[in-house]
Amino acid sequence: MVKKNKDDIAISVKNLHISYRSIEKTSIRNSWDKKKKRVDVFEALKGVSFELKKGKILGIIGKNGSGKSTLLRALAGIFSPDKGTIDLHHNTISLLSIGVGFNNKLTGLENIYLSGMLLGFSEEEIKQKEKEIIDFADIGKFIYKPVKTYSSGMHSKLAFAITAILETDIMLIDEVLAVGDARFKEKSYNKMKELISDENRTVIIVSHSLSTIKELCDEVIWLNDGKIVKQGDVTSIVKDYEEFMKE
Repeated sequence: MVKKNKDDIAISVKNLHISYRSIEKTSIRNSWDKKKKRVDVFEALKGVSFELKKGKILGIIGKNGSGKSTLLRALAGIFSPDKGTIDLHHNTISLLSIGVGFNNKLTGLENIYLSGMLLGFSEEEIKQKEKEIIDFADIGKFIYKPVKTYSSGMHSKLAFAITAILETDIMLIDEVLAVGDARFKEKSYNKMKELISDENRTVIIVSHSLSTIKELCDEVIWLNDGKIVKQGDVTSIVKDYEEFMKE
């Protein structure tokens, strides 16, 4: 039996459970009612476990509400598990997702530095990459305007540029490749292929584009109702998933 070298593992997830809790809506008058309000609990992830080797590209597929984005946010440290563990084995990690990680009151330029520092880069390291990030984002004078004035396309361009240029050991990508104009989609797609060609970089991609998953990924996880249905070979699992979605 071949022993698994811990240095080869980039991510270890064991028995991960995450739930959302919401209190039923009530009026101001009813809020004085001493009766206990009903709390609805939605289990987004139900005991998810997997390991991913360093340098692998993992695709995560599943219908809406299956727990894909919740899993990425948990890996990025945005959500805390109710139960279970996540071990990144001392790797740096970044999440590329629309609507995550920016302070809308700050300018695009200020958010470059804020995002970079949150990723663990020094101000000097970010300064060295500043022009490259601005050039890649290609949003013109909007780089000096508050992010709250951005369209979703401009937001995605800047988010992608920061994550792509300030390279981390692990990259988490949540549907961002599907956002933006045709020219930017092609540029970001080519940049992504360049980034993942590094055998030391580990990537997890959440996408509804099965063609993207098949072209870029080494393996795939199929999530449904917060649980892993299958993990492994891309071609066979994507085929099974397509059949499932037709039913």
